[in-house]
Amino acid sequence: MRPLPSGSRKNRGISLGLLALCLAAARCLQSQGVSLYIPQPTINATVEEDILLSVEYSCHGIPTIEWKYTSNWGAQKIVEWQPGTQANISQSHKDRLCTFDNGSIQLFSVSVRDSGYYVITVTERLGRSQFGTIVLHVSEILYEDLHFVAVFLAFLAAVAALLISLMWVCNKCAYKFQRRRHKLKGNSLGPVIIHHALMAGGGAC
Repeated sequence: MRPLPSGSRKNRGISLGLLALCLAAARCLQSQGVSLYIPQPTINATVEEDILLSVEYSCHGIPTIEWKYTSNWGAQKIVEWQPGTQANISQSHKDRLCTFDNGSIQLFSVSVRDSGYYVITVTERLGRSQFGTIVLHVSEILYEDLHFVAVFLAFLAAVAALLISLMWVCNKCAYKFQRRRHKLKGNSLGPVIIHHALMAGGGAC
């Protein structure tokens, strides 16, 4: 068998080198897969607030993003989309959900029923996926506590008014008592003065 010319061996070596490089690059890309970052995994909110469920992802190509909602009332898929395309939003969140290309969603005018677990799944074209969870707790404004404080302050004001009234009555009674005492003292001194006057007149005769 005749050996291959040096030029053919060189071209063949270059081709094999390029093939190995492409395979290594493909393996490197596959090993990276999808990464997902959730800056705030737990969110506390009050009724009627607008809440941003913020996430960031990185992957190769255009992924499919899906959000699911799970709570005591059940589980459902609320939205699914690919960045740059129109989102498929469920009927329950049709007019109060907004999507962003980085995978985040925003809920408008949340209620107590919106409390629960929000699971995001990012799936790339090759089928690899990554998911994360955000816990949302929505509480009502504590009108009952404010009502209790208002009632307590009204009670304190009523007690203060009652004490002021009692002090005024006591002061009035004390003033009348002192006035009556002075009057009785003046009446008792009258006969004594007359008696002394008569005694003095009798002595003169």
